[in-house]
Amino acid sequence: MDQTGMYIIIGVIAIAVGIIAGKFIFAKNTQKQVDDAEARAQSILKEAEIRAENIKKEKQLEAKEKFVQLKAEHDKDVLERNKKLGETENRIKQKEIAINQKEAAIEKQIKENEAIKENLNRQIEVVSHKRTELEKHQEEHIRRLEKIAGLTAEEAKSQLVESLKQEAHTQALALQQEIIEDAKQKANKEARKVIIQSIQRTAAEQTIENTVTVFNLESDEIKGQIIGREGRNIRAIEAATGVDLIVDDTPEAIVLSSFDPLRREIARLSLQRLVADGRIHPARIEEVVEKTRKQLEEQVMEIGERTVIELGIHGLHKELVRIVGKMRFRSSYGQNLLMHSREVANLCGIMAAELGLNPKLAKRAGLLHDIGKVPDEETELSHALLGARLAEKYGENPAVVNAIGAHHDEMEMQYVISPIVQACDAISGARPGARREIMQQYLQRIKDLENLAMAYQGVEKAYAIQAGRELRVIVEAEKVTDSESDKLSFEIAQKIQTEMTYPGQIKVTVIREKRAVNVAR
Repeated sequence: MDQTGMYIIIGVIAIAVGIIAGKFIFAKNTQKQVDDAEARAQSILKEAEIRAENIKKEKQLEAKEKFVQLKAEHDKDVLERNKKLGETENRIKQKEIAINQKEAAIEKQIKENEAIKENLNRQIEVVSHKRTELEKHQEEHIRRLEKIAGLTAEEAKSQLVESLKQEAHTQALALQQEIIEDAKQKANKEARKVIIQSIQRTAAEQTIENTVTVFNLESDEIKGQIIGREGRNIRAIEAATGVDLIVDDTPEAIVLSSFDPLRREIARLSLQRLVADGRIHPARIEEVVEKTRKQLEEQVMEIGERTVIELGIHGLHKELVRIVGKMRFRSSYGQNLLMHSREVANLCGIMAAELGLNPKLAKRAGLLHDIGKVPDEETELSHALLGARLAEKYGENPAVVNAIGAHHDEMEMQYVISPIVQACDAISGARPGARREIMQQYLQRIKDLENLAMAYQGVEKAYAIQAGRELRVIVEAEKVTDSESDKLSFEIAQKIQTEMTYPGQIKVTVIREKRAVNVAR
C-alpha cells in the first residue's frame, strides 16, 4: 500500500472519528437543550396553570357579582310588577264596586221612571180630560161674549190687532224720536265746532237794502229843472229808467223809488250827470240814461271780475262773471245779494277746509249758489233750479251744479259740498240784522204755524211765540194722553219741516194739563 492510500484511509478514519465525535457532542448539546426546553415548558405550564387558576377565580367572582346584580334587578322588576298588579287589582275592584253601585242606582232610577211614567200617563189623561172640558167652556164663553158684545171672534181679534198696532206705532215713534235726539246730540258736537269756527273766522258787514234811494240836491231850484215844463222831464226820466221819482217838500232831496236796485243806480247816476251838465230835456235825458246804462254794464263786469279775483276763483265763464257783478245791485229779504254770496263763499271755503274737502270747489259753489236770482229773462223756474241750469250751461263742475240746485232741497244732494252750501246759506241769512221779512209774510207764517197745529184732533189752542221760533200747543187732557202728546209733538214738528219754509228752527212744545175742580157750598 502506498502512502497516498494511507493518507486516504487516515482521512477517512479522521472523518469517521470527527463524525462520531460530532454526533456525540451534538447529542449531548441536544439533550441539554431538550432538558432546558422541558424545564422551561414545565415552568410555563406552572405559570399558565397559576394564571388560569387566577383567571378562573376572577371570572367566577365576576360571574357571581353579575348573578347577584341580575338577581337584584330581577327581584326589583318582580316587586314593581307585583306592585302594579296590586294597584290594577285595586282599581278593578273599585270599578267593580262603582259599576255595581251604578247598576243598583240605574235599577232604582228605572223603577222610579216607570212609576213617574205611570203617574204622567194618569196626569196626561186627567189634563186631556180637563182640556176637553176647558175647550168646551171656552167655546161656550166665546159664544156668550159674542152674544154680549155683538162681535165675532174674528172681529174682536182684528180690533185687538189694530189696538196693538197703534200702541206699537206710538212706541216706535217715541223710540224714533229718542234715536233722532241721540244722533243729533252726537252729531251736533262736531258740527257745532266746525260751524262756530267757520262763523268766527268770517266777519261780514251787514246792511239792509231799501227800495228807495235819496238823491241830494245843492238847492231846491234844481227840482224845477228836473220836473220840467208840465212835468215832461220827470216823465222822460221815469220812462227811460223805470224808476219813480218822488218830488215833495223834503228840502234839497228827491226820492228814487224802485224794487230794482240796478234801475235805481242807473237813475241816480243819470240824474247826477244831468244836474252836473245843466242841460235837462227829454232828448238829453234819453242820451244820458243810455250812456249810463252802458257804463253800468262795464261796471257790473268790473265788479264781477274783482269779486272772483278777491275770492281766488279762476276759470269762471265771462257770462257767470257778469251775473256775479249784477248781484251787487240785487237784494234778498233786504240783504245785498253779492255781499251774501261772498259771505257764503268764504264760509263754504272755511268749512270745507275744516272737513278735509276741496275748499276752492266749495267756495265756487257758495259764490254761484244764488245766480238764479238775477236772470236776464223772466222764467217760471225757481232761482235754485235756474241757477243750476245756468251753471251747467256755462260748463261748471257737476258738484257745483248740484250744490246750486239742491241748496233749497229742490234737487237730490249727490255731492258732499251740497249740504255745506245749504248750511252756509242758512248761516249767512240767519246773522242778526242780515235779513228782514215783509210784515205780511211774517204774519202769514205765524198764522200758518198756528193753523197747522189746530188741525190735529185734541188740540185746544196753539200759539206761535218768540217771533215764530217756538210753537206751543195746548191739548185737552181728556182726549190726549201723555204718550200721545209726545207723538203729537213729533208729528207736528215733522209736518212743519216738510210743509213750511222758515229760517232757523222751530221748537214744538205740547202742553197737557189735567185740572180737577170742585166747589164746596
